[in-house]
Amino acid sequence: MGCGTISQVSSKSDATQRLADLARLRRVRDRIDREYASPLDVEALARGAHMSAGHLSREFRLAYGESPYSYLMTRRIERAMALLRRGDLSVTDVCFAVGCSSLGTFSTRFTELVGVPPSVYRRQAAQATAGMPSCVAKQVTRPVRNREAQVTEAQLA
Repeated sequence: MGCGTISQVSSKSDATQRLADLARLRRVRDRIDREYASPLDVEALARGAHMSAGHLSREFRLAYGESPYSYLMTRRIERAMALLRRGDLSVTDVCFAVGCSSLGTFSTRFTELVGVPPSVYRRQAAQATAGMPSCVAKQVTRPVRNREAQVTEAQLA
């Protein structure tokens, strides 16, 4: 009856634990995608995943390249862009509709991701996407994350 050595047993349990953590992280990411407009914070997400907030943040960053908070804000900004393109809501209304509770934080993060403040984006996007199907407009206007924006023309050549 092969029980294996201690290192083999611990490796199996480590691998099993890693897979379980990845499944929980995927559920956290899916929850953020679904509930981005709800009041979510890392502590609430961690409780739902049965992890500590610190462990969730570390593991999420390892798996997805950014913190849960950053991922949540990117989802919110993507949705805000769509609402701003429609043009029928004020920037403040959009801020609250996507789950942000601070107009200042929303505007700052929007500007970081998109490159222009929400009010400027609203004016420019309405003109730039006029007559464009919404599915195409969404793809064309998707925000570029900071680490992706750092690629220069010299690096592309």
